Amino acid sequence: MAFRSLHDRVLVRLEATKKTVNGIITPDNAREKPQGGEIVFAASGIRSEDGAIIALDVKAGDRILFGKWSGTEIKVVGEDLIIMKESDVLAVLG
Repeated sequence: MAFRSLHDRVLVRLEATKKTVNGIITPDNAREKPQGGEIVFAASGIRSEDGAIIALDVKAGDRILFGKWSGTEIKVVGEDLIIMKESDVLAVLG
């Protein structure tokens, strides 16, 4: 994939489930936006005032939770992804 996020941004692949806990399949338009995903790409970090790069706490492959309205939804090579700031990440799972 020819995509690279900048500064403190991360690219997240959504974890969308099509079934409810009871096994009912829900259509796309009735489904809520997922609040979890896997980081596909993490930028190098932000620059401090003295010019040093402060690395991000997350990395590619981390499973994360984020706020319901976090980030911007984009489509890259036919795949739905979200790009967001590292500060929008609430937790890293496992």
